[in-house]
Amino acid sequence: MTLPNRLGAHTGSYEPYTLEEALAGISAAGYRYVELAAIHGFVEHVPLDADAATINKILRMLNSFDLIPISLSSHSDLTTVEGVTHGLQGIDLCYRLGIAVMNTAVGGPVNEDEDENEFLSHIEYFADYAAERNVVIGIEIHGKLTGTALKTRHLIEKIGHENVRINYDTSNSEYFEGVVVYDDLPNAFPYVVHCHLKDCVGGIGVWDFPAVGAGHIDFERVLSSCHENEFHGPFSVEIEFQGKPWPSLETVNQAMLQSRKHLVDLGLT
Repeated sequence: MTLPNRLGAHTGSYEPYTLEEALAGISAAGYRYVELAAIHGFVEHVPLDADAATINKILRMLNSFDLIPISLSSHSDLTTVEGVTHGLQGIDLCYRLGIAVMNTAVGGPVNEDEDENEFLSHIEYFADYAAERNVVIGIEIHGKLTGTALKTRHLIEKIGHENVRINYDTSNSEYFEGVVVYDDLPNAFPYVVHCHLKDCVGGIGVWDFPAVGAGHIDFERVLSSCHENEFHGPFSVEIEFQGKPWPSLETVNQAMLQSRKHLVDLGLT
């Protein structure tokens, strides 16, 4: 099976390292596409308040490593005014960097309460702002309100905006709700705009996300489901290891290389 989807790598997999170190490792592993991290207070490889000089520096760096940005990871708490402000900055970054997809989550990286009414009161303006800049928002499988594809699909349908879609994460339904990806993923289509390829070792609540192919997820089944449902959007490898302390730069680089080799063997390029 040969898939036409672009295969990138998430700089968030290099959480404590610099953007240049991340891009160098991703490029050396053979990737030609990249998801940039701009998560306020967590992984700020691209600062939300980047000025023109910083943007130009990032574009030159991408060019020097022969990498094309396919998405921006800019998770912020969209149930709060501050989080929406950070999200709008993320959309502006997408516009300035020529990126079509911005991934985020209802409650950002850490909010587990996730007030649905507050989220819905902000999302229409947020989505209209994205539409004006030709950016699609990918709501990630993450947290309480969107812990599975079915929950996320219902929320997407409630919003009813073409610029709000799903960023599917292949480990998160199991981590948050104990639902395995093979049962969960089909419920996400046809709303998937972007997909994180992330492996896992544990089950619900177990933070252990190794290189793709080193955990228990059968990615041949995952890719077959994407193919059968005619998903042609970008894939991004995300590796979060066992959290902090983060492994050495050499270990991260090796995991990125191992992940790409596994996925290329399954038909991605």
